[in-house]
Amino acid sequence: MEFGLDIIAILFCVAFIAGFIDAIAGGGGLITIPALLMTGMPPALALGTNKLQACGGSFSASLYFLRQRAVNLSEVWLILLMTFLGASCGTILIQLVDSGLIKKALPFLILAIGLYFLLSPKLGEEDRQKRISYTVFAFTAGMGIGFYDGFFGPGTGSMLSLAFVMLLGFNLTKATAHAKVLNFTSNIASLIFFLIGGQIMWSVGLAMMFGQIIGANLGAKMVLTKGKTLIRPMVVIMSFIMTIKMAYDQGWF
Repeated sequence: MEFGLDIIAILFCVAFIAGFIDAIAGGGGLITIPALLMTGMPPALALGTNKLQACGGSFSASLYFLRQRAVNLSEVWLILLMTFLGASCGTILIQLVDSGLIKKALPFLILAIGLYFLLSPKLGEEDRQKRISYTVFAFTAGMGIGFYDGFFGPGTGSMLSLAFVMLLGFNLTKATAHAKVLNFTSNIASLIFFLIGGQIMWSVGLAMMFGQIIGANLGAKMVLTKGKTLIRPMVVIMSFIMTIKMAYDQGWF
């Protein structure tokens, strides 16, 4: 399967927009996966190619947050490790079982996240006392959400941000920065197994990766300069859009 420069240029622009949005609030896959499927690409190839380009965006945003010292890797290394292991297991399992049940339940979960941020205006404004240790977080939220990202994926960034705010007491800006680093970790884990399966179109994936890198870098800068004034409404909006999109795909209306 080959695409002309016009299609690749369009996908580059799509990835740029998705990278910018994903760095702030998550949900970039809502934009890139449908775009890839619209080219006529088989679903497995589209998912693998999407993971390749998503790694570019999540890496760019993560690198920016690390350079700005918004994330301390020595504090969260165990969380990163368990997220990697969870995503690896999820990617293997999705090739063996039907994901239909998760697809049906997901709109309710994403809607709940959006409503929670909408109805809790002071949530994440500042650091609060953590409810669990980093170790417990690694084996629960880290591994669990990592598994989900490898198994299915949409809404991972929003889930991670909420988990950091609720369980570790992070403010919203700090939670978003850490969520992106974990998201990059789970993306890499999934990409490895898509590589093994040969489910990647390199020409498209690399072009989109560059678009993701540029967009994600801009989005990451907005997170640290605008903080919660930008993140909260974006999380709410993207959660509602994801809910509507998933519900529509399932034929609810």
